[in-house]
Amino acid sequence: MPQITNIRSRARALTKTQKLSAACCAGLGIATLAITATPSEAQTTTHEAPAAAAAPVTIGNQPVKAIKASITDQEAASMLKAEAIAAKQKAAQKPAAQKAQQQAVQQRSTEQPASRSADRAPVRQSSPKSYANNLDGWIRQSLDIMAQKGIPGSYNGLYRNIMRESSGNPMAINNWDINARNGIPSKGLLQVIDPTFRAYHVAGTSMNIYDPVANITAACNYAAHRYGSMDNVNSAY
Repeated sequence: MPQITNIRSRARALTKTQKLSAACCAGLGIATLAITATPSEAQTTTHEAPAAAAAPVTIGNQPVKAIKASITDQEAASMLKAEAIAAKQKAAQKPAAQKAQQQAVQQRSTEQPASRSADRAPVRQSSPKSYANNLDGWIRQSLDIMAQKGIPGSYNGLYRNIMRESSGNPMAINNWDINARNGIPSKGLLQVIDPTFRAYHVAGTSMNIYDPVANITAACNYAAHRYGSMDNVNSAY
């Protein structure tokens, strides 16, 4: 009997020990299952827990947004600087272009008249008209001067009065008439006294009363004022 009692008490003890071991194993198994649960299961069991706030991403000491804004500002500044440089270069090139254009215009303006003058035939300058050193030449030269000054007269009128007054001698002088007695004798081809010669002298001719052309033009100028023309004079005047 004492042996059976010991066996029963051992059986109860083992059973109790086994129960404790089973309970421990069961606890360990639950813990292991909890630890080795898949992420989806963990999320399933903990989805009701509030999510933690995501920490801001930083590079160095600056947040990503701040760095992005800084890069954008730098790009804008670079673009503005490039535009300013381009505008400055364009402004610097503009005066040079204008100067080149002005030089081209000046060159064309100088070349064009030169080419036109080269196309035109050279103008021949007429040589001074020559006159014979005789009565015919003196009359003809006087008539040309008279035509320029608007003094009337003809070749025949001059020739006729010259032959009557001096016979064509430019050094002729009258020492016997009233003018000679008054100290102002008549002189030259058309027998003009000194006061009359000076008063009616024609510019461009000699101031010498004995000069044939000066004497004729002065006498014809006086006759034009007194008689209308030397052609109207038929006697001493």
